[in-house]
Amino acid sequence: MLGPESVAWRVIGHPVSIVGGLRSLMLQALHPLAMAGVAQHSDYRRRPLDRLRRTSHYGAATTFGDRATAEKAAARVRAIHARVRGVDPVTGKPYSADDPDTQLWVHCVEWHSFLAAYRAYATSRLSPEEEDRYIAEGAPIAALLGVPEETVPHTVGEMRAYFARVRPQLCVSDSTRDAIAFVLNPPLTRELIPLQVPLRVTAAAAVAIIPHDLRRLAGIGQPRVVDGLLRAAVPPAAAALRLPLLRDAPSLVLGPESHELGRQARRRLAEAA
Repeated sequence: MLGPESVAWRVIGHPVSIVGGLRSLMLQALHPLAMAGVAQHSDYRRRPLDRLRRTSHYGAATTFGDRATAEKAAARVRAIHARVRGVDPVTGKPYSADDPDTQLWVHCVEWHSFLAAYRAYATSRLSPEEEDRYIAEGAPIAALLGVPEETVPHTVGEMRAYFARVRPQLCVSDSTRDAIAFVLNPPLTRELIPLQVPLRVTAAAAVAIIPHDLRRLAGIGQPRVVDGLLRAAVPPAAAALRLPLLRDAPSLVLGPESHELGRQARRRLAEAA
């Protein structure tokens, strides 16, 4: 879909992208129709790692894979989404996972969250032009799930305007609180016990880059001193994940398929440099 010359390969291929992924999960839960679909149809509580790995694989396949790989991953997601529909108990409105407006929200939050994590925690910087290129590169990926490409923001300014338009629709329900709490405080299940420390630290780093008004809305306060400590500690920790002994560690959370797609992309980036 994209390639080593894309900005997205640099942003999403960076180790801090997992921080952006957890940020997006918390922010996506603030949209009542998106949250209703998750609350009534998702198995994230029973199989959290499987759910996270499926999401990660879709992102890796559509960003780093060729068009056939991306379209295959999108077809799988669309087949699942076709069954996700119902009535939101908060607003009383019908919802559908393949609704273009809901899909646009999910895409914009996820794509922007990767950029927010890169801005905060990567040691290299993007120019304003590169940031706009990154946002535009996400448009054809959003279209794979049926979002009209012309409705997808193509610049940072357009993304900011989109979030301002959607902001009045956002709210918090019991389901929202449960989903956010699950990210911040993963349960002590057998599969998650070995990952408790990295998951909790990563979630705290994600909270540190959520706008304060949305933190207040979601009820996820965190002292500013913790934000500062994380901004100082995450960049060297992310750099360490590029070392030979640690470079495969993210696969424990993201799964081997996603990790391999990212690894191949990083190799091609190095070759193109």
